[in-house]
Amino acid sequence: MDEEIPRVELTPAAADLLRRLREAHGPLMFHQSGGCCDGSAPMCYPEGEFRTGASDVLLAELDVEGVAEPVTFWMSRSQYAAWSHTRLIVDVVEGRGSGFSLEAPEGVRFLIRSHLVAP
Repeated sequence: MDEEIPRVELTPAAADLLRRLREAHGPLMFHQSGGCCDGSAPMCYPEGEFRTGASDVLLAELDVEGVAEPVTFWMSRSQYAAWSHTRLIVDVVEGRGSGFSLEAPEGVRFLIRSHLVAP
């Protein structure tokens, strides 16, 4: 895969929300586990609150203007097998997602949009 193409990127709306969440909660991370319902959406946590391990893949360290440190983006290895041929774009839409993700009280939720990439 071409290294010039980012594996994960943010829409401007997602970056804006991350700046607000960073101000309220400190350093942040994403984890996308797969499964049904909201399990296939990226969940945002305070950095280190979700324990990652050998069953997870670090896909990106996202630089967000106005945020001092990168926002890590992790995905479960089994979910990565299904998404490995795509470029992931983190976006925000109105509506509540999982109660575990930091944006839930904001009345919005993160979701993934994707584009196929050449092998």
